[in-house]
Amino acid sequence: MSARRKPLHPVKAKKILKALTKMGFAARHSKGSHVLLRHVDGRTTTVPVHPSEEIDRSLFRKIAADLSMNPEELMYLVDES
Repeated sequence: MSARRKPLHPVKAKKILKALTKMGFAARHSKGSHVLLRHVDGRTTTVPVHPSEEIDRSLFRKIAADLSMNPEELMYLVDES
């Protein structure tokens, strides 16, 4: 296993938002409990922010795909933030 790869596990949306902000994503707007994030290079994704819930692996994979990233590499960045 590479040093930059972490096994996928459920994670709080706030940790994902923090990691994406460090990567250069900015919240464009929110609708209800969903935040739309956009990067200057045009990549976008939506993250649901429910305080008592965690993002499961399947949704985490979808967010990583939106960002054109490997899910394990994104998990590493989330865990490091």
